Amino acid sequence: MTESHLAQVNVGRIVAPLDSPELAGFVAQLPEINALADRSPGFVWRLVDEGGEEATGIRPEGEDDYLLINCSVWESVEALRNFTYHSDHLRVLGRRREWFHRMAEPHQALWWIPAGHRPTVAEAMDRVTRIRQHGPGPDAFTFRDPYPASLSRSS
Repeated sequence: MTESHLAQVNVGRIVAPLDSPELAGFVAQLPEINALADRSPGFVWRLVDEGGEEATGIRPEGEDDYLLINCSVWESVEALRNFTYHSDHLRVLGRRREWFHRMAEPHQALWWIPAGHRPTVAEAMDRVTRIRQHGPGPDAFTFRDPYPASLSRSS
């Protein structure tokens, strides 16, 4: 079996334009949090725009300028969980309601990929759609309902 890595995507609808005063606190922290991810144990890759620093300029097809996407690859669920909930990322995550609308439907998905694969925006959005339509399963799951790589048809 090919070595697997964990891909993650989360989307959020911002409360105002990125260059607005309402989002200034969020935007100011992006370089620090991105650098923290880049040097975190188990980090493999993250989606970035043409400038190579962040993904705030990338929009899923058919979406407006208020939907932001974050996509990254990690060595394991544990590595991603540690970054998300046991690093300075949690400080920013705790303030998400200041910058993002509460989403009524699922906005995150995790899935296993072959090591070396880099998910596209379309692929990532497909995983969010899978969870929205079918709930968590081996090909799109959440931290609450993780599946091992051995059950995934993707890895």
